[in-house]
Amino acid sequence: MSLITLIRPPVLVAKWAHTTPTCPPIGLAYLAAALEGVGMTVKAVYAVGNAPEQMLPADDQRFLTHGQSTDEIIRAIDPATKVIGISCMFSHEWPITRALIASIRQAFPDAPIIGGGEHITALPEFSLTDCSALDVGVIGEGEETLAELVAALLDGRSLDAVNGIAFRRDGEVVLTEARPRLRALDDIQLPSWNLFPLASYLDNGYGFGVNRGRSMPVLATRGCPYQCTFCSNPTMWGTRWVSRAPERVLAEMLGYHQQYKIDNFDFYDLTAIVKKDWIVRFCNMVINSGVDFTWQLPSGTRSEAIDSEVSELLYKSGCRNMSYAPESGSPAVLERIKKKIDLRAMEVSISASVRNNINCKANILIGFPHETHAEIFQTLWFTVRLAAIGIHDISFSPFSPYPGSELFSDMQKSNLITDYSDEFFYGLAAYTDITKTTSCSEYISNRALGFYRIFGMLMFYGMLYMIRPWRLIRTIRNVFGEQQESRLEMSLRDLYIRLTKSKEAAAR
Repeated sequence: MSLITLIRPPVLVAKWAHTTPTCPPIGLAYLAAALEGVGMTVKAVYAVGNAPEQMLPADDQRFLTHGQSTDEIIRAIDPATKVIGISCMFSHEWPITRALIASIRQAFPDAPIIGGGEHITALPEFSLTDCSALDVGVIGEGEETLAELVAALLDGRSLDAVNGIAFRRDGEVVLTEARPRLRALDDIQLPSWNLFPLASYLDNGYGFGVNRGRSMPVLATRGCPYQCTFCSNPTMWGTRWVSRAPERVLAEMLGYHQQYKIDNFDFYDLTAIVKKDWIVRFCNMVINSGVDFTWQLPSGTRSEAIDSEVSELLYKSGCRNMSYAPESGSPAVLERIKKKIDLRAMEVSISASVRNNINCKANILIGFPHETHAEIFQTLWFTVRLAAIGIHDISFSPFSPYPGSELFSDMQKSNLITDYSDEFFYGLAAYTDITKTTSCSEYISNRALGFYRIFGMLMFYGMLYMIRPWRLIRTIRNVFGEQQESRLEMSLRDLYIRLTKSKEAAAR
């Protein structure tokens, strides 16, 4: 039986990043399950999970790579492998992923190499042109596409009939017909976690959200019905929001709770809470199950369906952390980026969640094209109001023109983005790097935006801790403790550990 190897490369991390995502690869686990579901044999090489403590200097000295080295990854690939799949979820990691693909091609000259993920979906022609070692790109949702593509490659059939891919023919990149979105999510095979080193995460408290013990990722929905211009979701997933049955989600969680002794679940959904009736049913089912665990929504969610009733149910069902995504405090900016929210209504929702003891975070982006100083002042004033309400955390990140987003396309058309150099891709990591801020607004300099970013953080936390000084004491305690309660605590602990490990690696 033919062997397929799926690879998640190491994570590229800025040395001064305020967050380091070390979490189980749910996307790759779903793809592995899809292949196994049609009778294929799969092995997985997850660079971070196989070396979660390893931080190595990247070629660009501003960055570190988190996980196995290229040589270690190649040694981990079974020599019997017939097809290799490699994921590139984030465009800022493209330079190191491209180099890894080239090295894999040298070691496995006869094995077709397939690329997938949000970067490949956003830039399929460029990816195949920029990386001659890459044979095929999977565009969009991957389960059905990958299973059909691998079967065609193994049988030596033409790829023209496989929807949702990009490949070369006679030196030209060909895009096949787009594949429709999956709608029957309950019919999708559950992730094949048996192929991954879960103990690396579970035993060390790693996860996408705040460290609340042994954490597993879960997806309850796919897609987002909104069309924010800074987001690549419409390209990757489309604007149809599709949910699983809450019974199926809970059954999956209870299975993990029993099998892996899970304490906490991180929901990876783009926008988990859209319909009030769905989340109310789910919360009541969790409460009625009588099983004790926590769960959280770290990605960012809408506020329309989260009123006092819902937030109370969220807490009773074990939800302890939730991220809101206002993005801006300026109505004019929100209109330009098609972020259809009511700021006052969001404040009411956040206030209800805080009253119900949910640890809440707000995601803020600044430096959008055409954004003015006055509009940033509106955002700063909005965050002051959030501090007064008692929201626990905030992130001030510079807007990055991510491939696949509407704003990226607009900036291309305006000749503000003219090439895809490695420096451009590395620059997309600025949203996590507290020392590097790039403004995309013609009215605001990089230096001014960097000032607003730091000033906004200091002003928010200064106000928050002045009103609630006991939270500062708790934050200091949790940074050096075994568990954290907020993203700030998690970020500070990650930064401390990362700098310590990088020093140890340099000393060796």
